[in-house]
Amino acid sequence: MKELLDYREKLLTRLLAAARQFRSACLAVKDPLAPLETNGWNTHQVAAHARDVDAQAYGLRARRTALEDNPEFQNFDGDAYAAQHYNASESLTGLLDGFVASVESLAEFLRQLPPAAWARVSRHVELGSGFTLQTWVERNLAHIEEHLASVAKVK
Repeated sequence: MKELLDYREKLLTRLLAAARQFRSACLAVKDPLAPLETNGWNTHQVAAHARDVDAQAYGLRARRTALEDNPEFQNFDGDAYAAQHYNASESLTGLLDGFVASVESLAEFLRQLPPAAWARVSRHVELGSGFTLQTWVERNLAHIEEHLASVAKVK
């Protein structure tokens, strides 16, 4: 059990670090409106997407899994969400600060839960059942790290 508790604490520490590193990497990009790849999203769009996925998918799912009995989640289509909600004039600093604040709030919430809460389960309409709170936190971290890697490549 100690190993599991240590793993979860390291997971939260890494989640916070990744969110903060992502913010720093995005703010270090000289032209945040230049595409990261040919015909791809730019840094500003990737930052908004990371924030939205945390708020609308993984962070939300972790919180609801902790608080509700076996909640069911709909699929989150990041591209469709961005098409409807992306605001190119939104401050990059503001959206990144909001993203980091959301991740910090989630980590604080999770640290206050009893260890058994991490094993609470949820369902996904397309992916099936048995998704634990821990799974959603792991997926949130993986998503942030994926985009951190893409932004960190930009000089």
